[in-house]
Amino acid sequence: MLAIILRLFILFELVCYATIALYFFELTALAAGVFAVAGVFAARLWRVGLIYAYGRAYRSPAPSLGWWRASVMFFAEYVAFITNFVFISPFERWWMGADRLLPCYGRPPLLLIHGYGCSRAAWWSLRRRLEAAGWSVATINLEPLFTSIENFVEPVARRLDDVLAETGATQVVLVGHSMGGLVAHAYLRRHGVAQVSRLVTLGTPHAGSELAKTGIGENARQMRPGSAWLTALASEAPLIDTLNIFSRHDNFVLPQVNLVLPGAQQRIIDGLGHLAMLYSPRVAQAVLDGLPPLCKIVVE
Repeated sequence: MLAIILRLFILFELVCYATIALYFFELTALAAGVFAVAGVFAARLWRVGLIYAYGRAYRSPAPSLGWWRASVMFFAEYVAFITNFVFISPFERWWMGADRLLPCYGRPPLLLIHGYGCSRAAWWSLRRRLEAAGWSVATINLEPLFTSIENFVEPVARRLDDVLAETGATQVVLVGHSMGGLVAHAYLRRHGVAQVSRLVTLGTPHAGSELAKTGIGENARQMRPGSAWLTALASEAPLIDTLNIFSRHDNFVLPQVNLVLPGAQQRIIDGLGHLAMLYSPRVAQAVLDGLPPLCKIVVE
């Protein structure tokens, strides 16, 4: 669903920008095409800049990066935004294909749960790194996009059962980015920890985010700081071995102190934006370091 929406939206943008170039600036067809493509990139640059500007009012104290590292962080977040929402997510089937699950024993497979407004395509880079390290990795699309987080729980439960059946494992490790970490918590609250050995969260707004006030849908409202849903989740979620990875310079979770999960092992990787985490070798290594020893693969 998200892939279709993004393709249609990008096509609409290109037509609009090309029309402006042809009829208002009287450019040639080739120049209008270049103008349209540049417009798509410029619009995303403006959006990333707007998110950072919005976040300045809510930022938590964090180590200063200096202008150069801050510029690199901004550029990396912009590239991640373009990569995810312009190149990969609109063509998810082509980039991702089917999950390549292998039978294993001794250690669980991984189930990756994406965040708000994304799809399984968000895991393109990290899935490749995890598989290269020998892990069996599964993904899921959470749909519809803007429903209650509670409505994602049963699809996750069904996908988890399928992964266990296909791999022969008895437990999985849940890895959630952003809202995906909250979905994992909601799953654990409803179904318990029997089929989950560990939880890894990446940039998850455990105490909500001020940016969620600008979002649409019930899931955005649930992620607002102090929401009744977040309060209930924090009080009812069962205890499980958890690794919480986050950046104190996150541009989506505001204030960044809301990234901290009491009782979990905290791994701080500074100088990263929210989406750039998904493409960062440092984050990939932090995830690998937090996983159990490599499972054995059965070759038939």
